[in-house]
This record gives sequence, structure tokens and C-alpha cells, in this order.
Amino acid sequence: MKSKNRKQTAKRKSAKRQFARAIARWENEGGAPKAGAQEIRERSAVLAAEEERILRCLGAALIMQWNELPRGIQRSLFESAVSMGEPRETAALKGQIARFLHTHKDARQR
Repeated sequence: MKSKNRKQTAKRKSAKRQFARAIARWENEGGAPKAGAQEIRERSAVLAAEEERILRCLGAALIMQWNELPRGIQRSLFESAVSMGEPRETAALKGQIARFLHTHKDARQR
């Protein structure tokens, strides 16, 4: 009986060592396949599209309420929006945003 248990224990230990070696080889070869660059770009594009949609909805809601906002908040939002552009394009962006707000200032009434 003792001999049989020893053989089973030895077999289990041997199997465990073989398994551990196989895992080590697999990990040394790179392990599980990692997401490829294309897959990462696709996931990023999906997230960017979702975020863009959310920002469009928030922006539209803000424009619809623009005239209801206190002047100080309007100025703060305007300056924040302008600061998000490229520094060399600040003046042009400021003009574009100002024209857009003027054109759409009564959007809620339409």
C-alpha cells in the first residue's frame, strides 16, 4: 500500500513539474496573445466616437441654454472652449466660437 501511494505521489509531483515547465516555456514565448495594435486602435476609435457623441449632445444642450446662463458663466465657458484649441490658432478659434454663438444664440426659440 505504501509503495502504491509513493508511486502516485511521485507521478503527481512529476506531472506538476512538467506543467510548471510548460507554463514557464509558454510565458517565455510571450504567453497569451496580446491585443494587436489594430485592435487597440479600433477600441480607441469606438471610445472616441462614443465620447464625441456625448460631447455633441452636451454642447447642443449648452447652446440651447446659452442665453439663460449668467454672463460670468458664459465668459468662463467661452474662455475654456478657446483654451482647448492649439495656441497658435487661439485668435481664429475665438472668432469662430463667437460667430457660432452669435448665429445660434436664439436656437432655443426656433
